Parts: sequence; C-alpha cells; structure tokens
Amino acid sequence: MSQSPSPATPIFSQVDVTAGSTSEISTGSHVEHSELLREVLASQDRTNEILEELLGVMAANQKQRAQEMHQWRNANPRLAHSCREAAEALSRVQVEYLDRMTDEINDSAEDMVEGEFVLNEFVDRFGPRLAHLNGVIQVLAQLSSSSNPSATQP
Repeated sequence: MSQSPSPATPIFSQVDVTAGSTSEISTGSHVEHSELLREVLASQDRTNEILEELLGVMAANQKQRAQEMHQWRNANPRLAHSCREAAEALSRVQVEYLDRMTDEINDSAEDMVEGEFVLNEFVDRFGPRLAHLNGVIQVLAQLSSSSNPSATQP
C-alpha cells in the first residue's frame, strides 16, 4: 500500500522583470489608461446630458399636472372642499381599520407563522381593502390639496 512519492510540480515560476521591458509597457499602458479615462469621461458627460434632459421633461410634466390640478380646484372649489372633508373622514376610518387589523395580527400571529392557510386568509381579508382604501384616500387628498402650503395647515 505504500506509494512512491511522485515529483511535485513547482508552485512558483520565474518571472523576468527587467527595467527595459517595464518602461515600454508602462509608456503604452499610460497612453491606454489616458484614452480609456477620456472615453469614460465622455460617456459620463453624455449620461449627465441625458439625465438633465430627462429631469427637464419630468419637471415639465409635473408642472403641467400641478397647473391642471390648480385649474380644476379653482373651477370646482366646493368639490375640492368636499374631497378634503371626505379624505379626512376616510383617514379616520383607515385608523380604525388599521387598529382592528393590528389586533387581528397580534391575536393570530402564532397561527399565521405555523399555518399558511391562516396567513392567506388574513391577507385575502385585509389586503385588498387596505390597498383600495389607501388609493381612494390618496386620490381625494390630491384633488383637495391646495397649491398654497399655508392653506393646508389647520
């Protein structure tokens, strides 16, 4: 069962490092690095230009949307005020709903961890209603919000 030791392959090999060969590589390497950095800088400049254009387009769209909302609120002041009241009322409803939901979570947390059925029932029961309620509140709040920040404070 004894095996004769096999000759081991060398782990290290010799590398010829001479002053003459590195100076040529170094000069060529610096030129390549400089050119590469110029290309990277040009690409970054182009990316910045595109981002500035995108920002301009997005800002224009946002400004147009704000103007449309302002015009709508001015054309429908009574409805805008009703939206504000409805959003506040629904916010109170949302708080009560969240309170019931958190009570349900605290009461059945262990069952939710142990059984997927209980978790699925919980999500099916509370998830869609909460998502829709949040969406309605958001729409009402946007329709009722004033462009004047001092007008929104009580």
